[in-house]
Amino acid sequence: MNGIFLTKSDGIIIGNLAKLLGLIMNGIFNLVDMIGIHNIGLTIILFTIVVNLLMMPLTLKQQKFSKLSAKISPEIKAIQAKYKNRRDTESAMMQNQEIQAVYAKYGVSPSGSCLQLLIQMPILFALYRVIYAIPAYVTKIKDTFAVLAEKIINSNGGIESFKNLDKGNIANTLNSYGGNIVKGNEVNGVIDVLNKLSVDDMAIVAQEYGLADLEYNGRVILGDGGLLNEYNSFFGINIANTPKEILALGGVMIIAALMFPLLSAL
Repeated sequence: MNGIFLTKSDGIIIGNLAKLLGLIMNGIFNLVDMIGIHNIGLTIILFTIVVNLLMMPLTLKQQKFSKLSAKISPEIKAIQAKYKNRRDTESAMMQNQEIQAVYAKYGVSPSGSCLQLLIQMPILFALYRVIYAIPAYVTKIKDTFAVLAEKIINSNGGIESFKNLDKGNIANTLNSYGGNIVKGNEVNGVIDVLNKLSVDDMAIVAQEYGLADLEYNGRVILGDGGLLNEYNSFFGINIANTPKEILALGGVMIIAALMFPLLSAL
């Protein structure tokens, strides 16, 4: 499959779920964009809230099962203790019947919790994919990166020059995502790489290929006042940078960076 990240997953379950969640993510981004807020961080927060609300019926069932399990467990243990030293087939059948009667009394199934987790798991996998590969699902972000990608592809040396760029941490990123740059899908492949570059590495690419003045929808894309910086700025932190790069800034940035896990938990 070409373009591992920008080509949407074609899996029957996770692929279709990711497409559906991607439509929600794209809609939320367009909505906040309409009111003048061009921000990926806010979009992810709202997207996560919406997905959690959609999963609320499953969550409530899971919580209900957990509470009932606390009541059921002592009764099950009592039945198991009753038949502890009885190994014959009849006793095993009677134990199973009594246990099933307990579950029936509380109106739950022994496999109920597992079923809910199995339903939630592909949703969570699809959620991760959409957040991890935002340009694949949010049209305006992809189109913004596409302006840069097309300029790189059409520059002197083109794709081969870009794939061999060995400055900053760009070579490491190319090593991880450069395999997505394949014939017939070059733009998507280059976007996959650009999407994973830090601010400093993106500045290197901009200088190498003359990207500084490029615009999308009348806005400069790169630089402090550029669209990508506005997309990625969240509480004063540029989320395009890795945690290590953010912590290296020191001072208040360390505190701000440590807030992310707390905010995620909330």
